[in-house]
Amino acid sequence: MMTFGNTQLQEAAERLGAKDYKSAHAICMDVLRTDPASSQAYYLLGILTADHANHAKAIELFERALQFNPDHAAALAQIARSHIARLKREPALQAARASAALQPKDAFTLDTLGVVFSRAGLHAEAAPFYAAATSAAPGIADYHYNHGAALQFLGDMDAARAAFERCLAIDPLETRALSSIVQITRQTADHNRLAELEAAFNATKDDADHALRTGHALAKAHEDIGNPAEALNWLARAKTKKREVIQHDPAFDTALFNTAQSTIGALASKPGYEDAAPIFIVGMPRTGTTLVERILSSHSAITSAGELTDFGLCLKRQSGTRSNYVLDPETLEAAENLDLAALGKAYMDSVRTTQNVSGRFIDKMPLNAFYSAVILAALPNARVICLRRHPADTVLSNYRQMFATSFSYYNYAFSLEDTARYYVGFDKMMKTFARVLPADRFCEVHYEHVVADIETETRRLLDFCGLPFEAACLAFHENAAPVATASSAQVRQPLYTGSLARWKRYEAGLADALDILVEAGCMTSGERTL
Repeated sequence: MMTFGNTQLQEAAERLGAKDYKSAHAICMDVLRTDPASSQAYYLLGILTADHANHAKAIELFERALQFNPDHAAALAQIARSHIARLKREPALQAARASAALQPKDAFTLDTLGVVFSRAGLHAEAAPFYAAATSAAPGIADYHYNHGAALQFLGDMDAARAAFERCLAIDPLETRALSSIVQITRQTADHNRLAELEAAFNATKDDADHALRTGHALAKAHEDIGNPAEALNWLARAKTKKREVIQHDPAFDTALFNTAQSTIGALASKPGYEDAAPIFIVGMPRTGTTLVERILSSHSAITSAGELTDFGLCLKRQSGTRSNYVLDPETLEAAENLDLAALGKAYMDSVRTTQNVSGRFIDKMPLNAFYSAVILAALPNARVICLRRHPADTVLSNYRQMFATSFSYYNYAFSLEDTARYYVGFDKMMKTFARVLPADRFCEVHYEHVVADIETETRRLLDFCGLPFEAACLAFHENAAPVATASSAQVRQPLYTGSLARWKRYEAGLADALDILVEAGCMTSGERTL
């Protein structure tokens, strides 16, 4: 938090830092009664309001602070953070860059700018602000963690580990840093963090988020060491408390799958925006989407824009549906009545404005799978590539992944059985798309096929995208672009086969999920050995 010369405002900032919102509010209001032009008081009230997730009101308060002090870099940074929280990336980046131009020196503002650029997918821009924040306030664990995460996405694993270790030196129970170290560092029987992880789990097990992080890290450590049964045990323990508080509704998933398929016919004859040819890589998470993105973005004509929410947000805004979800059956249905050319143009304008990309680019948001039919109608020259992977490996890899708990679309992954049922619905949807959508604009690629014969699959995908073969695509691990996914460490290594048929090592613990897959016809009983 920034410091202020005014004694009352300094006290308000301290109360705000301690989450004593009532006292902080009272002090700020007292200051404004005697000094109605106090930009700092409005700034602190904006922080308080943003802490309560009322970001529209917070922006108003930060703008009042700017009225009385146009060079208030901290207020601009907080405006950016509130815009990004509202998924408004363009105004967020405008405010963040205006703040950065004022060359702020306080750590809180510097870290905030890093957060905004990170959430906008611009990790290379974020890292210097995090570094500056850690220099300005080296005793704040959060700043070191944020810096480490950005370095990890940029592929500097040694520097990321060092940043996470600095975070842990300040706060030994910062489970985000500890679990991150384990995720990017192979654990062995002789060199591992098991004791540290178990101590952290026991110390924080009553907190669902801490338990989730440390339990997942323990599972990863046991998997590295070769204890698959113990890994599954820790995953179950990690997810138990969080599963009690999340609200996963399988019926919502089913409605999404069904609605996505039912809209295909009504969209087919509507004109779209033809002046663009983006490439969408979709699929269930952990099925090879990042691998294929790295292969294709190693081509000289293709840039990766990362995992963008732009298409879904543009559809939501144009549809005007009143639900609280960006992706829901109501919004998918509304696509049938929209000006799809306007939708396609709005998406392209959004990406070009905020991502600084030109020419062919990849949008690798997995959930865009639901929009496949809408995308190809709104952008007739786009390509959609759907990654597929063995059903049992897909279920296991999704269950093993710790998704952002604020993102409810992946809440199925707190249960093996729910994950298997989700796969069944996803599989049916994608088979429908593959059968009905134009084969020259929609294709599937199997992870196992890429691993078995990367050159053949790469040539096929480049041909699908209308591009000539380039040998650089086969050296995807040398691609220096940032990777902000769970595969950030793996895709910087040459192709490996260690993830193929991983499910067989866990088969005993997957019995109920495998039953669901076999019953639905997604795999055969003959594939099982137990």
